[in-house]
Amino acid sequence: MAQTVKRAYKFRFYPTPEQAEELARTFGCARLVYNKALEERSRAYTLEGRSLSYVESSAALTAWKRTDELAFLNEVSSVPLQQALRHLQAAFANFFAKRAGYPAFKSRKRSRASAEYTRSAFTYRGGRLTLAKMDGPLNIVWSCPLPEGAEPSTVTVSKDAAGRWFVSILCQDTIRPLNPTGEAVGIDAGITALVTLSRPIRGVSDADGKVVNPRHERADRRKLARAQRALARKEKGSANRRKAKLTVARVYARISDRRRDFLHKLTTSIVRENQTVAIEDLTVRNLVKNRSLARAISDASWREMRTMLEYKAQWYGRELVVVDRWFPSSKLCSACGAIAQSMPLNVREWECACGATHDRDVNAAKNILAAGLAER
Repeated sequence: MAQTVKRAYKFRFYPTPEQAEELARTFGCARLVYNKALEERSRAYTLEGRSLSYVESSAALTAWKRTDELAFLNEVSSVPLQQALRHLQAAFANFFAKRAGYPAFKSRKRSRASAEYTRSAFTYRGGRLTLAKMDGPLNIVWSCPLPEGAEPSTVTVSKDAAGRWFVSILCQDTIRPLNPTGEAVGIDAGITALVTLSRPIRGVSDADGKVVNPRHERADRRKLARAQRALARKEKGSANRRKAKLTVARVYARISDRRRDFLHKLTTSIVRENQTVAIEDLTVRNLVKNRSLARAISDASWREMRTMLEYKAQWYGRELVVVDRWFPSSKLCSACGAIAQSMPLNVREWECACGATHDRDVNAAKNILAAGLAER
């Protein structure tokens, strides 16, 4: 059965100098409003023991605009400023629900430069998007079409550390489930092989079900190190340092873009080919504490892969089963069910007392599938 979901489509765009200047001002004003509202809410609670609501923060924003010191807030669209207050309200809601820590101030150097526009602050007609306070549409590279008849509800404009401009358009989309298939697969995450599947998938894995880890970070490690050394030699505050910092950011952007693209293609293929997908509940936060493997684990990006599998399975009518993290998938013989006493990481193949010889990763994938089907 088809379902209607809110889906964001992200595109790159190239602003004119005037548009870039206007957006830069908007980013700065939104950050200022967020930080000032956070300061006021913290002060009110610390000194007066009371909490400020979004309505009170919004009224304070109106008062700030009337002062000589902050009159420049009137020069940008009011909608991104109001959205900054809503984001702060959501941050406090997450904090009180113990889903996140206490909201932090946004840094001009480290925080993401972005501004959010709701329906009243932009127009979208015939594939042309125009934001408030701008005299012309954005020059967007439409890498894929929006859903037919889509009416964007929110537009978020951002600029990354590599100097690239992006626009994220949120709209409703109707997603139809894929045709049912009787196949099921277990997935064992690894480093040498990014994932090992309990059954091979043509065009995705090799004959053993292993998907080679592309190691995007290691592939560009020499280029990254060279760029970082060049940055370290530049004088702080100089124009050359800003250029060198941009070079480092571009290397990082290339790594993350290639990694994300690979994971999207991999997870889409897995979800398309299987009705049931079983994975391990890995705690990446604890695993990266191993200094010998932290860099490789971070490059593998298992958490992002699981997130993609979760929402794609939900979209396309598939079932994702998560197996308990303490399940002994590597030590359990998939043939007879016996559990080995120990299984160090350097043991890649082992033989059970029943005579079965196992590849460590393939055996783990088969056990994860069996455990997932049993839990289901």
